Amino acid sequence: MFPTPTPLLPADPVAPVPPPPPSHMAPLSRGALATMLALLAMLGPFSIDTYLPAFPAIQGSLNASAIEVQQSLTLYMLAFAGMVLWHGALSDSFGRRNLILGSLALFAIGTLGCAASSSVHYLWAFRVLQGVSAGAGVVVGRAIIRDLYSDAPAARLLSMVTMIFSIAPAIAPIMGGWIVKLLDWRAIFLFLFAYTLLLLWFCYKRLPETLPPDKRQPFNPRYIARNYRQILRAPLFHMKAGVVAFNFAGLFLFITAAPVMLPRHLHLGPDQFGWLFIPSVGGIFLGALAANRIAGKISFARQIGYGFCLLLGASACNVGYHLFFAPALPWSVAPMFFYTFGMSLVAPGATMLAMDLFPHIRGTVASCQSFAQTLLGAVVAGVVAPFLSHSVLWLAGGQLACALISLGLWLTSRLFRERWRASAAAP
Repeated sequence: MFPTPTPLLPADPVAPVPPPPPSHMAPLSRGALATMLALLAMLGPFSIDTYLPAFPAIQGSLNASAIEVQQSLTLYMLAFAGMVLWHGALSDSFGRRNLILGSLALFAIGTLGCAASSSVHYLWAFRVLQGVSAGAGVVVGRAIIRDLYSDAPAARLLSMVTMIFSIAPAIAPIMGGWIVKLLDWRAIFLFLFAYTLLLLWFCYKRLPETLPPDKRQPFNPRYIARNYRQILRAPLFHMKAGVVAFNFAGLFLFITAAPVMLPRHLHLGPDQFGWLFIPSVGGIFLGALAANRIAGKISFARQIGYGFCLLLGASACNVGYHLFFAPALPWSVAPMFFYTFGMSLVAPGATMLAMDLFPHIRGTVASCQSFAQTLLGAVVAGVVAPFLSHSVLWLAGGQLACALISLGLWLTSRLFRERWRASAAAP
């Protein structure tokens, strides 16, 4: 009989003690673990943001249309979203370390295939291979953090990972723009291939296993299906996961519209994508730093409230500016700093609260969280961004709508929890 999850289940009072690492591994400090998990999470933004400035070059080299090149991103996101639903369940059954090493090897093969693609259809196929393996670091990394730490220490480590990870979205498009300008678009994927091999070696040497065999879940379709039903039938899970997903969608809307928005509306070249990405990533970094400093000093609810003040204020100012003025630097991109700052304040608390709903299957919960975020990102990349990218005002309005939906989900989850408490206390 499986334990029935409750929306009010508290975090573990004492952080579990991880198993000792194999004898050939030196123990990882908290900073080294955060760095490793952040490097794993960087595969996602490197896979997306680095090749965005190369879209015109890919289009000309492979004799493809702009839509066909755009679909290489959409297919990657759909594959990422589909497989990310399984990374956590697989790590619950086979261990965190094994899943990460296998995914890195598969990602390296897909990346090398992208560099060697002779047509856009081959590029699609290898981007799908990248997509099915790139999400393991993000999903399993969250489970590793929650295996080792609880409550404020877990939130601090998660925010530390976010701080280090935020380097990738800042440097990826700038680096991709310079690579395609000085070399060729294929060199972008060759760089990513070398990065993956180094990361595979690093994880093989230093990444410990944090889920001992006696705590693993059986790899049984009926058991796994029951776990997913437990999660997906919980309204509180959808609300808390939706908070993070819609906040990210507001950012991702501008990222995926960048190849159109920056050249057409702001008249920037492929090596000038930093105008959008640097303020965005600066907000992520400083917001994560603030979240790290205040973890344990104020409640998650208050921290999330502060984050929403920044999210809504930034997106509303962006809409207000473009109602009266034409797109211009730096005003069209400055609100992104405050939006992403608020996003980084909201994310750690909302993520931990969702994972603590089902502490016995944290890997599977992390998969469901990432699936919701990535699936929404795929819809934004394939449908919403192309529809709104003809106008910066429309993009700003779309971002404001995402922030309002996220706030609505958060407030509804709070109300749902209070009603649950009242009904549980009634005689």
